[in-house]
Amino acid sequence: MNKRNYYYMSSRIRTRRKELNISLGELAEKLNISISHLSKIEKAQSIPSLDLFCDICDILNVSPDYLLLGNISINNIHKNIIDNLRLCNNDDLEIINQIIAIYSSKNNYTSIN
Repeated sequence: MNKRNYYYMSSRIRTRRKELNISLGELAEKLNISISHLSKIEKAQSIPSLDLFCDICDILNVSPDYLLLGNISINNIHKNIIDNLRLCNNDDLEIINQIIAIYSSKNNYTSIN
């Protein structure tokens, strides 16, 4: 894994921690590591051990492939979104898919520029 990939992984860790409203100190405590060590991981200045990486995934409730590669699996989608999608008919799902495609395209375009 090159330095750029570690940067993206660390960014996803930080983003997910913030999405869950967990402070740096709270996550460090749950992981039984220092705030300084966690801060270095979130800045891609330190690489977590495999055990620590697995603990981070568990606490942040994300799959390893999401943190490593940015791949979203069903486990990374909020349960209420999935529950609401189950209530939609096929026509609604097609419209929702188009909306998601628009946002995905917009986000991919902005992240490149």
